[in-house]
Parts: sequence; C-alpha cells; structure tokens
Amino acid sequence: MSWVDGRERWVYAGVAYGLLAISTIMAAAQDAGAWPGTTLLGGAPDGISADGGGADGGGGVADGGGGAAGGGWVAGVVALWAGVPWPPVALAAAVWLGAIPWLHPRRDTRRALVVTHYVVLLALTAALATRSQAFVVFASTGYPLAIAMLPGRLVMAGVTLTALINVTTQAGPEAGQTLLTVIAGVAVPLILAGWYVSAEHDRRRRLVDRLRAAMDENADLNARLLDQARRAGVLDERHRVAGEIHDTLAQDLVALIGQLTAADRAAGEESRRRHLGRAAELARRGLSETRRSVRALRPEPLEDAELPDAIGHMARSWAEAAGVDLRFEVTGTPVALAADVAAALFRVAQEALANVAKHADATRTGLTLSYTDEMVLLDVRDDGAGFDPQRPSDGFGLDGMRQRVRGVGGTLDVESEPGGGTAVAAAVPAIPGR
Repeated sequence: MSWVDGRERWVYAGVAYGLLAISTIMAAAQDAGAWPGTTLLGGAPDGISADGGGADGGGGVADGGGGAAGGGWVAGVVALWAGVPWPPVALAAAVWLGAIPWLHPRRDTRRALVVTHYVVLLALTAALATRSQAFVVFASTGYPLAIAMLPGRLVMAGVTLTALINVTTQAGPEAGQTLLTVIAGVAVPLILAGWYVSAEHDRRRRLVDRLRAAMDENADLNARLLDQARRAGVLDERHRVAGEIHDTLAQDLVALIGQLTAADRAAGEESRRRHLGRAAELARRGLSETRRSVRALRPEPLEDAELPDAIGHMARSWAEAAGVDLRFEVTGTPVALAADVAAALFRVAQEALANVAKHADATRTGLTLSYTDEMVLLDVRDDGAGFDPQRPSDGFGLDGMRQRVRGVGGTLDVESEPGGGTAVAAAVPAIPGR
C-alpha cells in the first residue's frame, strides 16, 4: 500500500501550493531585476501604460482624458483590471487553493461546486500568467487538478483549457489568428473527443458493475445449489443405508428367527442341529453383508460371480430356507453389467423373494432374468395371497425396490390382487460393465 493512499487531497493541495510558491519567488525576482524575463503581453494591454495610467501619462486611457476610449465601459474595466499588480491576485489564488482538501473527498457528490472552483482557479492562473511569465509554472496546476477533481467527462476539457492558458499567455499580440486556429482546430476537437471517450468509459463501467452484480448473484445461487445438492446427497445416502440394512441384515434376522423357532420346535436332535446350523450361517452372512453395506460395496454374491449365478445361488438358498417351490430361468445372452445395475437387480430379486416368504404364503414362485439388446428384465411371480397395490403400506420393501431401480434409470411395476398372487417386474438399461 502506497503512502499516498488516503492522503490524495493533501498531496494535490501541496503540489498546487508548491507551484504557486515557485512562481511567486520567480515573479518577485523578475520585479527586482534578479530574474530575466518580461511580462507576457508586453506589460499591459494596448493603450495602457505599465504603471496603470494612459499611454500619454495622463493617468487615463489614450485620447480619453481619464475615461475609456469612446466612452466604452468595457475598456474601463480592462484598464482597471490591468492596473492590479500580481501580488493580490496571487494571494487570492492561495486562498482559493485552500478549498482543495475539502472538495476532493466530495468531488463525486458536489460536482457543480468542484467544476466552479476549477473554472475560477483557471481564471486566476490566467490572470497571474498575463502579469508575469513566472506564473506559467503555476498554471500547470490545472493538469493534475483536472484529473483529480473533475468528473470523467470534463477531464479532457480541463486539461485542454489549461494548455490553452499556457499557450495564449506566452504568445504575443501578433499571434491572435494562429491562436484562433489552434482553438478551433485542436482544442474543441480534443474536448469533444474527451467527452465521448469519458461517456464510453462510464457506459462500460456501468456494464462492468452490472456484470459484477450478476456474478455475485450467480455465486450466491451456486452456493444455494451446492447446499441443496449436499442435502440431497445426505438424503440419498440415508436411503441407501436404509435399503442396504433392510435388504441384508433385516431379512437375515427374520430368517434367523425362523430357523431358531424351527429348532425349538424340532422333534429330533438332528433336525434341531440342522436348523441351528442354518441360523449360524444366516448370522455370519448378515454380519458380512452389514459390513459391506456400510462400505457401500457390491453384495457379497456379486463379488465372485456374475449376476445370473449370484441370483440363482441366492434363489436356491431362499427356496430351501422358505420351503417354497421356486423355478429360476435365464433367457437371452447374459452380459456383464455395470456394478450398480447388477446390484440393483440382485437386491430387487432378494427383496421380492423375502416378501413372498413373509407375506404371500405361496406354494410356487417363478423368477426370470431376461437379457435383451438394450434392457435387462427381472420378473418375480408367486401364487400367494396377493394384496392391493393402491393401499398405503408402512413397509420399506416396495419403496426401496423402486428407489434402487430408478437410481439406475429403470422402472418397476407391481401387479397384484387379493387372492390372485403377485408379480414384480423390473426393467433396467443394459449398461455394460467396465
């Protein structure tokens, strides 16, 4: 950070007072004869003596006997102003510069006052420069002050006017036509060009402000979308964990309880041990599946086998445990599927068979896995008690199956009626595995 930051108003005021002091010292030296140079316009306007009197020394305007030539009041004002020496004008300029520190912080809110102050300052610099060539140095104050104080569209005008003062105050009376040419051919076009460039700058600045506001709005919107996505991800993860627990641990626990109940009711020791062995196997499998579900891995049967083999093994184990006649069939040409697709179909088959065991009281069940060019179809049918699909249910099974199938871009339909059995049909895209 520069030491100038926050002190600009004092820097500009210091520069202006410094140039005024230098010009004052040079002008005083000129008056004392210690500094070479003359007044810029030959000492005084035409027809007026250097000491403020008339050309004939009579204390008035030539041929006027103490009055303006031809009685005009303009000539009288010019003669009066020309007779004022430079020290009072320099003092007035010094007082006028004192407003810079107060105006600089308010240049955007009090533009009319700032422009008026600048114009008066230019007039004072012009008056001083016409009295002594030394004040051309002070006239250069208009350049930095135009940039620092004036509105953007008037900066070029201020710089151009300052340049005109420097040029005109150093030119002789014979250069009048040349000065008019310079003003008409250079100064006016520069002012107009500065106005146009500043207008374009203001327009682009407003456009940048609008773009910045739009970017801030987009950043806020992105933050809200990220927050919503995070919340949606949390909900999806909760559903996933709930589905994994329901499809693995809950079902194994139900089967485990069934085996323990059967063991308790078994008539012989051999039968009791067989049921206890199945219960232990179910407990070990449930523990393994729970750990895998927490790590979001594929179902254990899919780790070492393709989908048809995994579903076939699971179906045979279910039929043996549930005591239900099951027919498993695979149609089409099996292909390796993406992990998510295979896992979704396996879990749907597992959940559908679990529902048959818990609710259907069926004697026969059919499970078909069909491969087509673009889809893989899974159908589970039973001849059990059936139910009304339109009736609200507190269970998680059907909703969990639908969420799994939708998660891989598929659909799931359930057809059932009381006493007419149930059919569950899942269709998912045949997305190949890597």
